[in-house]
Amino acid sequence: MTTPFRRLGELSTSGRLASEYRQVTGLLAEITDTPDREPADILDELLRCGRLLAGLRAEDVLEHHPDTPVVTVAITGSSTTAQLPDALTAELARHGLLARYIVGTHGAYLRDLTTPDSELRARNPDLTLCLLDAEAVFAGLGTPWTTADAEAACARLADRITAVVTAHTTDGTGTLVLNTLPLLRRHTQQIIDQRQRARLGAVWREFNARLLRLTDENPAVAVVDLDPLIADIGPARDARLAAYACSPFGDTLFAAYAREAVHVLRARRGMTSKCLVLDLDNTLWGGVLGEAGADRIAVGDSLLGGPYSAVQRGARQLAAQGVLLAISSKNDPGPVQHVLREHPDMTLRPDDFVRINANWDPKDENLRDIAAHLGIATDALVFMDDSPRERGLVRRNLPHTAVVPLGSEPALHLDTLLRDGWFDTPRLTDDDRARTTRYREAEARTELRDHSGSYEEYLNELGTVVRISPPEPHEVPRLSQLSMRTNQFNLTGERIPLDRVAAMVAEPGRGVLAVRVNDRFGDSGLVGAVLTHDGEDALHIDNMLLSCRALARGIEDGCLAAVLGHAKARGFPLVRARYRATNSNGRAGGLYPSSGFTEEPGGEHERWFRHDLGELPPVPEHLTLDVRIGGPDDERVDQRQERHG
Repeated sequence: MTTPFRRLGELSTSGRLASEYRQVTGLLAEITDTPDREPADILDELLRCGRLLAGLRAEDVLEHHPDTPVVTVAITGSSTTAQLPDALTAELARHGLLARYIVGTHGAYLRDLTTPDSELRARNPDLTLCLLDAEAVFAGLGTPWTTADAEAACARLADRITAVVTAHTTDGTGTLVLNTLPLLRRHTQQIIDQRQRARLGAVWREFNARLLRLTDENPAVAVVDLDPLIADIGPARDARLAAYACSPFGDTLFAAYAREAVHVLRARRGMTSKCLVLDLDNTLWGGVLGEAGADRIAVGDSLLGGPYSAVQRGARQLAAQGVLLAISSKNDPGPVQHVLREHPDMTLRPDDFVRINANWDPKDENLRDIAAHLGIATDALVFMDDSPRERGLVRRNLPHTAVVPLGSEPALHLDTLLRDGWFDTPRLTDDDRARTTRYREAEARTELRDHSGSYEEYLNELGTVVRISPPEPHEVPRLSQLSMRTNQFNLTGERIPLDRVAAMVAEPGRGVLAVRVNDRFGDSGLVGAVLTHDGEDALHIDNMLLSCRALARGIEDGCLAAVLGHAKARGFPLVRARYRATNSNGRAGGLYPSSGFTEEPGGEHERWFRHDLGELPPVPEHLTLDVRIGGPDDERVDQRQERHG
C-alpha cells in the first residue's frame, strides 16, 4: 500500500506538488486518521511529510491555486530552531494554509524582537514564534553554579521577555507565541543537596507560571505550555541532537509544539469550530444499540463503560463553554431517545444536544442538515465517529469538516477528541457560554415564523429591540471574536485581533459601536458591530459586522439608519462606506445601495459608496431602536423608533 509520505514524494519528484497541492490536506488527513497509533508516531510521520513540503514555495502553489490562504510566520529563539519550519509546514498544510517564513539569527531572539528595524518586526508577521529552552537560563551561568544563581538568571530572563512583550505590543501586529521552559534532569541532578534541588524546581515553576500569566494582560501574546506535551509524547530532548546540533528539543517535541502553535493561529484567524457532531454506537456508549438493546450497552462507571462516560463528560465540559453538541447516528430514533432520556448511567441527555439525527441517511447528508439547521457552514463542524467508512465518506464529500478518528481502544477516545484543539478560542466570552441557549431561542423563532401568516407578521410578533452604543470593557473580546468568525455579513472580510479592537476603542476620532439584540424569546447578546472614523469631510464606515443568527430581521437596516442619523446630527455633510467582496459576503453587498448610497468610482478589489444625508432611510417599523452613540459625557444622539402596532 502506498503511504501518504510516498505519494507526496512522487508528486515532489515529478514536479507536480504545486499544481496538485489540493491533494495535500487529504493525504495528511490519512496520517491522522490512524487512531490506534501512538501520538508520537503520527507526529513523526507528519514531520517527514513537512520536510518534503518545506521545499515548496508559496508563490508556486499560488500560481495554480491563487485562493490558498498564506500566513507569514517569524521564527526566533534562544537556540537552534532549524527543525521547526518543517513541522510547521505540515501542520499548516493540514488546515489548508501556506506559510512564508522569516527566520531570525541563531540565539538572537532579544535583538530580533526588540530592535525596531529588525526583519522580524518590519515584515509584520501574522505569527511570531519565540522558542525558548532551559539554556536561556543556564547558558549565562558559570561553573560551579548554585540554586540562587539559577534563580537570579530566571529573573533576568523574565525581564528580557517582558521587554520582548512590550516591543511586540507597541507594534500591534500579529500574535507572539512564547513557551514554558522544561526543566531537564541533567540540570536538577547537578545539585546534590536534595533540599536545594527541590528549591530549584520551585523557582523554575514560579518562572513558568509568570510566563503563563503574561496572557492575562497581553491579548496579543499566547504561551504554549510544554509540560502537557512532554507528558503525552515522551522526552523533551534528544541528547545527540542537543550535543551535535545545538537543538534544544527532539524532533517529536518540535512537531508537537508546531501543532500547538498552529492551534493558536487558527483560533486567532477565526477558524474555531462551533459544533461537535457525535456518533453513538461505540462512541458515546459501547456496543450497538440495535443489536444489544438499551440494557446491554456499555456506559457508566463499569470497566467497559468508563471510557465512554469519560467521552460524555468531556463533551459536556466543552458544551459548558459554548460548543454545540449534535448527534448523527445510524439508528432508529425511538430507541435513541429512550436511552438518552431514561438510561440511568447517561451523562448527556436530549437537552444537551441542539440536533439529534438518528436515522439511516448517509452521514454527510446528516451533517449538512445539522449545519443548515444551525445556520453555520459545514467547516464549523467536528465529526467524531468510530467507523472508517463513515469518516471516509465525510472526508470525501465534506472536505472542510474536521474529522476525529476513533479506533478500537475506547480509553483513547477522549484524548483523540481533544488533541487537535478544534474549539480553541483566544478568550472565552459570555456569548460563547450562552451559545446553546441562543440556538434554542433560534428554534423558537423558527417555529413562530413557520406558524405566522406572513413574514411581516412574524417580524412584528418578535418584538425585536436593537441597542447600539460603544462597547463595555468586557465586550471588547466579543467584538474581536465577531470579526474573526463572521463571514456572511462582514462587509470587508477583515479580521481584527483583540489588541487592535482595544486600541480602536481608545483612539480619538474612531467609533466602535456594539449592536445588541433581544426579542420575545430572549437576549441574543452582542451580535454586531459598526466601525467608523471621522474624516475631514465625511464620517467613514470602515466595516459592519452582523452574526448570522441576527440576519433577515432588518437589524442591519436599523443600524445603518442610526449611524446615518448620528452623522447628520454631528454636522457631517456625507457618509462614505467601503465594501470588499469575499467568497462569503455576497449577500451583504447590496446593503449600501438599498439604503440610499450611491457608488463612487473606486478600485478593482473594493467598492466605495456615499450618502449625502439628504433623505435618511427609515428605521424598519418592526424594530425598537435604542441608540446611545455619544457616550455619557457627550451630547446623546438618541433615536427611538417604537415597534409598529
